[in-house]
Amino acid sequence: MSVDRGLNIRCKTYVNAGPGRVWDAVATAEGLDGWFTAGARVLAEPNGHIHFRWRDWGPDRVNSEAFCPVLEAQPHSRLVFRWTPLAGAPEHCTTVELDLERRGKGTIVHLSERSYPLTEAGLRAYRAGAVAWGEALTLLKFWVEHGLRYEAPPVVRPKRKASHR
Repeated sequence: MSVDRGLNIRCKTYVNAGPGRVWDAVATAEGLDGWFTAGARVLAEPNGHIHFRWRDWGPDRVNSEAFCPVLEAQPHSRLVFRWTPLAGAPEHCTTVELDLERRGKGTIVHLSERSYPLTEAGLRAYRAGAVAWGEALTLLKFWVEHGLRYEAPPVVRPKRKASHR
């Protein structure tokens, strides 16, 4: 048995939809692009991958990509993949686990991310990851239950002062 000496994130939410609908939203390109990404590619099976792509994401309008190997995939139940939360440090991978638990007519989505390194950079990434995963689960819930997708705020350009000559 291995001992995990890193920092771990754990969060969960209830989604008022069955595990099949939640699975489609997290384990297919069409599902991810509905609420979270722009141009994702997904092969949700062991030795597959999830290629996340974000365009104009969030209030800072970030453009980013992440390629994540899939370690485990049990349709409608469990998805496990590797993540690299520290930019420029591929040796510091974490493991993300999504477990879908039927609860009545809905699903509890359990999310954990294990093994943030116990370094200053690891602590910063851990804090950012905890906030980001909570936000992501909320966005997932809104999408699956209500079809609501996050929209980035409009770009506001500073007004030019009129020149007086």
